[in-house]
Amino acid sequence: MIEVIHSSEPVQDSRSVSVRYFNLYRLIVASTFAIFGGVMRFGQNDPEIFSVVVVAYWVVAALLVFLHSVRPRLSERFLGVQVATDIGLLALLMYASGGYRSGIPFLMMIAIAGAGLVGYGRMVLGVSALATISVLLEQALRTLVEARGIEEFSQVAIICTGFFAVAIVARMLSRRALANEALARERGANLARQMSINERVIADMQEGVIVVDGEGVMIQANPRAEMLLGCALPGGIPLAVSAPAFAARISLGDDSVTEVVAEESARRLSVRKLLAGDSGDTILYVEDMDHAVERARQIKLAALGRLTANIAHEIRNPLSSVSHAGELLLEEKRSDVQQRLVRIIHDNTARIERIVRDVLEVGRRDRVSAEEFELGFFCRGLVEEFLVRSRVAEGVVSVVCDGECLIRFDRVHLYRILTNLLDNACRYASGAPGCVRIQVSLIDEGRCCLSVQDDGPGIPESDQAKVFEPFFTSHASGTGLGLYMARELADANGASLELARSLTGAEFRLGFRRIG
Repeated sequence: MIEVIHSSEPVQDSRSVSVRYFNLYRLIVASTFAIFGGVMRFGQNDPEIFSVVVVAYWVVAALLVFLHSVRPRLSERFLGVQVATDIGLLALLMYASGGYRSGIPFLMMIAIAGAGLVGYGRMVLGVSALATISVLLEQALRTLVEARGIEEFSQVAIICTGFFAVAIVARMLSRRALANEALARERGANLARQMSINERVIADMQEGVIVVDGEGVMIQANPRAEMLLGCALPGGIPLAVSAPAFAARISLGDDSVTEVVAEESARRLSVRKLLAGDSGDTILYVEDMDHAVERARQIKLAALGRLTANIAHEIRNPLSSVSHAGELLLEEKRSDVQQRLVRIIHDNTARIERIVRDVLEVGRRDRVSAEEFELGFFCRGLVEEFLVRSRVAEGVVSVVCDGECLIRFDRVHLYRILTNLLDNACRYASGAPGCVRIQVSLIDEGRCCLSVQDDGPGIPESDQAKVFEPFFTSHASGTGLGLYMARELADANGASLELARSLTGAEFRLGFRRIG
């Protein structure tokens, strides 16, 4: 991991800044010795050596600062040599100032710590060893020259141990900092990439998008929004300044849909407002109402065209049977055959009538007359009427309610939906008591579900994706419009109808929004 970080360009830049600060620190230390060395009583043991070393230290520090400003990579490459020079010159200053008691070894510790935080690899341990050897040699030379006792070596040993302790701690902190820096850089790159993708997606959206803060100042807007409003929407400018008429007709700070007319572009617009979390920002989705209406009309015409083609195909077969039976009826003299032909004509005419009735019902799907009623009570009344009308034995259909569920729905539409579902269920069920089950379940405070399940053979997996397609049927006398019409009516009332996976038989689930 360290090698990868070392070779990455951003880490080199970060390291270059650290080395620059380290060089500036060295220049400050050398300048302090040069200016205040005498005041702080450094170099009393050998003033000449102290003066020469201070001048050399300042010149080296100034050269390193200049070298790093000109060729920073070269300066970083010789970081070990720089720190070794620090240790050597500080050791000479320590000798000229009276040994370890001068406090200069603590400056060595700072140099070692800097090497550990800025450098890589085992360099910091080598620098610590060099500092230890320098201090021990200085103390040994002073002991021989001044005939001191060896008891001071214990204090020097503690200082040398401190060198290695500082080196190890600095190295651990450096590795930790490098790992955090690499992680932060990786996350920053991912965030920048994600922001770039988001900006591209927003820019290419067919819907206008405007993001404003709590004060109404625009943060971002895509070209589609500028086209719909007919004005430029630069970031950092209040929306009321760029589009005053538009801003006056909307209120920020809530989730709602507003229809406005943009005076700048003379377009009818639908504005959907969405709060962006706790930041106080608001996202405005702007849509051209005329375009949306035209698109809906095109979709409706396309669906109508497909439906018309299917109707023509479905009606052609019974009409052909009626026509053929009529021709045979004119030629046939036997009464029993005439009755069979008349029955054929009657059955196919009834089938055509059912197709026309179902198509008209689908065509009136948008005429919703919703009212509030209790779902369980409605289901029980519908089942009683269904049993009488369809001559199904009592007890075949059971109704189970988990609790009271108040909904808002068109009664006629719900009657047609459940009647179609019950017709299908009773057609394939076994006929035993309770073989068809209607259950009303309370999902949460805002939703409930009505399921119709039978114990029949179920729907083959190959047909499950086609059960809601118009004119798809597996029954000889069916029109194939029952489930299609049921889903259309459910959608018109804001409900959902789907085929559920069931271990036995077929199960259809109708989802509602509860109002109580």
